[in-house]
Amino acid sequence: QVQLVESGGGLVQAGGSVRLSCAASGIIFSIGDMGWYRQAPGNQRELVAKITSTGNSNYADSLKGRVTISRDNAKKMVYLQMNSLKPEDTAVYYCNAAVYDNPITARMYWGQGTQVTVSS
Repeated sequence: QVQLVESGGGLVQAGGSVRLSCAASGIIFSIGDMGWYRQAPGNQRELVAKITSTGNSNYADSLKGRVTISRDNAKKMVYLQMNSLKPEDTAVYYCNAAVYDNPITARMYWGQGTQVTVSS
């Protein structure tokens, strides 16, 4: 079984920064795309950023310039650096990964989420 565990959330003042981390563990042959999503109360889960295994990334238009996604393939981790935080960034942030436990088939996994609360 594969687990994704996020960390790094918390209470941050508006204008501040936070760095989220997500560690993958379990039976892993390789990891494909990894990403961060978020869900605010009453809203649908939305993409924040994604990154391929070779480091190509893309971002939600509304967050470009304020967030940076990165990964460490050797450590099986993905990170999200968020700067200039706004109260509307308050949400539960989820890690997502396409994990191969064999050379052919990937399954999508989600972390349990980490809360980021931005105070005004």
